[in-house]
Amino acid sequence: MDEGLPIAYQVLEEGVPVYEAGGEAIGTVDHVVSAPQQDIFHGIVIRTGGGRRFVAAEQVSSLHERGVDLRIDAAETAALPEPHGASQGWRVQEPGVRPSRWIHILGMFTGRDRKRGNWTEES
Repeated sequence: MDEGLPIAYQVLEEGVPVYEAGGEAIGTVDHVVSAPQQDIFHGIVIRTGGGRRFVAAEQVSSLHERGVDLRIDAAETAALPEPHGASQGWRVQEPGVRPSRWIHILGMFTGRDRKRGNWTEES
């Protein structure tokens, strides 16, 4: 099977087939779990006949344009946990750390909504 060229996790698309270690198709990519601001790939959530499963980055062998290869077999994949909850929110400041006074002053000059604090929206 021709899976195409190797790719980075940032361009992996929904619906790409996922193959277990033996080469058998076991599902498709639902979405990538990552921290793009820090360039950290946590893994992928896949759709299988038994539901959605989270596959950690260590269990992913390679990413290609038209296929994802896993290091684990179908039985191990079926035993993976189902994803639950929402992904973690992205924040500029660590919890409990007061934002810099300069950020407030800069916000006054740029017209940034003060009620939104340091949160930004993803596009």
